[in-house]
Amino acid sequence: MVIRRRLRAILYPLLLYCVSGAVGSYFVWHAVNGERGLKTKDEYEQRVATLREELKAVRAEQALWEQRISMIRGPVLDRDLLEEAAREVLGRIDKNELVVLVPPRAATTR
Repeated sequence: MVIRRRLRAILYPLLLYCVSGAVGSYFVWHAVNGERGLKTKDEYEQRVATLREELKAVRAEQALWEQRISMIRGPVLDRDLLEEAAREVLGRIDKNELVVLVPPRAATTR
């Protein structure tokens, strides 16, 4: 009997500490690595920064295209730009243009 009481006196607190330690470590792990944890917050901030840079590039490209479109539309046409675009679409050249054909580079191995 005395041995069982001592065994219970040692094992119950030990079991209680193990269970509470496991529960505490579960919550700590999820606070760091979980779906809304600290690491995820850093990943979201990096993703937002890359998307903002991408947005800047897209807006710059949009401004470029809007400028080019405004040159074609409107009361005064930029004839050179219109002619260049038409030739590119049709695959034609002007009779006064000089075309230089360059042979493709040979693949060099080292």
